[in-house]
Amino acid sequence: MATLKEKRTCGQRCEDFGHFVWNSDNGTFMGRTPEKWVYISLYYAAFYVVMTALFSLAIWVLMYTLDPYAPDYQDQLKSPGVMVWPDTYGEEQVEITYNISDKTSWMKMSKCLQDFLQPYNDTLQHDCHHNCTKGKYFIQNSFNAPGHTKWSCPFPQSALGPCSGLEDPTFGYNCTMPCVIIKMNRIINFLPSNQTDQPLHVNCTVLDGQENVEKMEYFPEKGILDRSYFPYYGRLAQPKYVNPLVAVRFSLVEKKTAKIQCRVVSEKISYENFHDPYEGKVVFFLKALK
Repeated sequence: MATLKEKRTCGQRCEDFGHFVWNSDNGTFMGRTPEKWVYISLYYAAFYVVMTALFSLAIWVLMYTLDPYAPDYQDQLKSPGVMVWPDTYGEEQVEITYNISDKTSWMKMSKCLQDFLQPYNDTLQHDCHHNCTKGKYFIQNSFNAPGHTKWSCPFPQSALGPCSGLEDPTFGYNCTMPCVIIKMNRIINFLPSNQTDQPLHVNCTVLDGQENVEKMEYFPEKGILDRSYFPYYGRLAQPKYVNPLVAVRFSLVEKKTAKIQCRVVSEKISYENFHDPYEGKVVFFLKALK
């Protein structure tokens, strides 16, 4: 029968560990001589220096091939998305609901629009932007604006007329004539149309509750999104760019409830994508309660 191994005491184990750390008989530190420790340290130092250099070189090559002004892959952005303000979202749909007799309710809607329109202040737009030719694409092949940027066309808040919030800070939410603002999302270098006789514009239709909507008014006139705001060259190239907007004012009657679709009309903008309900259009419910 094999002899059982003798159990070592704690003191003996500590002595063995100390002998491992420094062996005076062989002159080794943790199993290696000082010379071998120098060699292995130099090896790992050189290894990590080379790995860091290769990683840095790979990142530099990647950044060198990227265009800082536009993403490399835009193949999934065929048409821009469309959004509506006030941006009050329900569980699955956009619901703009307010109570005429409740000041807190309609003030919430007007405050949302006031905050959204702050960058469109007339003074800011006048001081920081370039005068553009209406009705023509603003093609810029060079960076002529200050700071090696490109010019942006102004869109003053006053262009939204009665829905600008300048004349009526409530935006019609204290009565049955509420305003909504339609914005088309940005796509770099996107030109919405090849035709010159049909301007890009917003068109709203009542899908449900037609009898509850007496009238719709567009600001700017005819809901036109002028060509001078296109193409968009990116945030770095146009840091002062603001999206052109269209405001729609509704006159509600009867039950004051309607389901509305607003879409941007253009030959290059699709709006029937089942997988992306906000491509080219936005559908929302407008409800005025008492």
